[in-house]
Amino acid sequence: MNKSEILQSILTGLIALIMLGALVFFYDKTEAVDLREQNEVMSLLNGVKEIDSRWDREVQRARVDLGVEPEGSPLDDAGDKALRDVTRFAQLTSSNTLRSGLTELRNALIHKSDLFRQFRQENRNNKLTLQAMLQDIAGLNADSTQKRPSVTLTQALDRLDETATQYFLHGQEAQRASLQTAAAQLGSATAVNEQVKRIEQAAQTLLIQVPLELEHFSELGRLSTGPRLINLTLSFNNELEESLQEKERYRIYLVYYASALLVLLMYFGVRIKIANQTLEHRVEERTRDLSDALKHLKESESQLIQSEKMSSLGQMVAGVAHEINTPLAYVKNSLGQVSEKLPLIDSALGNSEKLLEMLGAGSDPEGLSLAFQQTSAQVGALRQQHVIEELSSLVKDGLFGTGQVAEIVGNLKNFSRLDRSKVAHSNLNDSLNSTLLLAKHQLKAVTVNKNFGEIPEITCAPSQINQVFLNLITNAVQAMPGEKGTITLTSSKDGDGVAVEVQDDGAGIPPEVMSKIFDPFFTTKEIGKGTGLGLSISYKIVEQHGGKISVESKPGMGTKFTVWLPLTPPAEAQLEGA
Repeated sequence: MNKSEILQSILTGLIALIMLGALVFFYDKTEAVDLREQNEVMSLLNGVKEIDSRWDREVQRARVDLGVEPEGSPLDDAGDKALRDVTRFAQLTSSNTLRSGLTELRNALIHKSDLFRQFRQENRNNKLTLQAMLQDIAGLNADSTQKRPSVTLTQALDRLDETATQYFLHGQEAQRASLQTAAAQLGSATAVNEQVKRIEQAAQTLLIQVPLELEHFSELGRLSTGPRLINLTLSFNNELEESLQEKERYRIYLVYYASALLVLLMYFGVRIKIANQTLEHRVEERTRDLSDALKHLKESESQLIQSEKMSSLGQMVAGVAHEINTPLAYVKNSLGQVSEKLPLIDSALGNSEKLLEMLGAGSDPEGLSLAFQQTSAQVGALRQQHVIEELSSLVKDGLFGTGQVAEIVGNLKNFSRLDRSKVAHSNLNDSLNSTLLLAKHQLKAVTVNKNFGEIPEITCAPSQINQVFLNLITNAVQAMPGEKGTITLTSSKDGDGVAVEVQDDGAGIPPEVMSKIFDPFFTTKEIGKGTGLGLSISYKIVEQHGGKISVESKPGMGTKFTVWLPLTPPAEAQLEGA
C-alpha cells in the first residue's frame, strides 16, 4: 500500500468517525425527557403551597381564636420535611432555573418557618397572659371574702376586662390607649395586692408584646410564597417546554440526517455491489491466471526434475562410457593383432594343403621337396614367433574385456532396475555397491571406506533410492578440494528402518546456508557443475518413501548426510513420482 492509499484510508476513517459522532450527537439530543423529575417537582411545589396556605390559615385562626394552642405543631414537622425536600432538589436538579428558584424558595421557607414559630410562641404567650389577667380580674370581682375594691380600682378592672381582649384581637391605637389608661388607673389604686400587681404586669406585657405579635402577623401576611411558587412553576414549565421543543427540533434534524445517511449508504451499497462484481471478475481472471501459472510451474518443475535426471544420467553415461572404453581397448587391440597373424596362418595352411595334394598325387620328388621346404619354413616361422601362444593370449584378453563390459552393463542394469518392477524389496548395501561401481570414474582419487552392517531388505523404488545415493556421493566428491579425500559409507538397522550415512572430509557447509541446502535451485557449486536440484529431488524422494534425511556439517571438517528409510513405506507414500 503506497502513501496515497494510506492517506486516503485515514481520511475515509476520519469522515466515518465524524458522521458517526454526528449521529450519536443528534440521538443524544433527542433522548426523551424524564418526566419523573417534573412530577416530583410539581408534587413538591404543591406540597409547599399547601403548607404555606396552612401556615397562613393557622396564623389567621391564631389571631381570632383565644384558645391556647399546645406546644409544637404538625405543621412544624411538615415544614421541616418540605424544607429538606426543597434543599435536596436544589442540589440534585439539572435545571438552572429550578436550582436558582428552589434556592430562593428555600431561603423564603426558612424565613417564614422561623417567623411562624416565633409568631406562634408570641401568640401563645400573649393568650396565656390575657387569660391569666382575665382570671385574676374575675377572681377579684367574685371574691366575697375580701374588702370590696374601690370605685377607681373597679373602674380600672372593668376597663381592663373590656379593652384587653379587644386590644389583643385588633390591636387598634384607641384600644391601646384605653388599655394604657386602665393600667395607669390600676397602678394608682390604693388597694394594691398581689393579684392587682399581676394584672397590672400582664397589661404592661400585652402593651409590649401585642404590637410585636401584630408586626410579625403583618410580616407573615406579606411573606406568602404563593406568587413565588406560581412564578417558579411557570418558569419550570417554560423551561421544560423549551427543552421539549429543542428535542423536537433535533428529532427533525435526526430524521433528515438519518435519511441523508440512508441515501448515502444506499449509494455506497450500489457502488460496493458494482465493485464486488468487478472484483469477482478480477478474482476469476486472476484465479485463471494463477491456475495457468501453477500448471506451467508444475510443467516447469517436471522439466527441471527431468533435466536434473538427465544431468545425472549424463554424468553416469559419461562414467560408463569411460569405464567401457578400457575393456573395449583390450578387445580392439587383441582383434587387431589377431587380424595381423591370420594371413600367416592362412598362408601356412595353404602350403600344407598343397603339399598334401602333391603327396596324394605322387608328384615328382623335386616338387615335393620344394613344397616341403616352403611348408616347413612357414611352420617354423609360426613356431618361432609363438603365434599360437600369442593368439591364445589375445583371445584371453578379449574375453576379459568383454567380461568387464558385461559386468558394467549388469551394474548399470542393476542400478536402474530396468528389468524389475518400480517398487520392490531391496538391500541398500547392494544399492550402495551398484552406485559405487557406476561412480567409479569419479572415485579414482577418492578413498572409499565401506562400513556396511547386517541390514534387512526394505520396500522401496530401487531406481529412486539409487539416484539419491548417486547424488549424495557425487556431492561428497565435488565438496573435496581437488576431488581428493575420503568418503565413508555406513549402513545400519535403526528402529523400524535402515539408516545410511554418507560422510566426507571435504570443505563442509557454512552455517548461514545450512537451512537452504534442500531448497530448489540453491547451489554453492560453480556455474555448470550443478543445477541446485540434486538435494531437493533427493529430499523429495526420501520424503515420498516416508523417510527423512538430515545433515551435519562443520566448515573445514566435512559433512555427513544421514538417510533413514522405513522397512515398509506408509500407505499414503507416493513412490511413482520423482
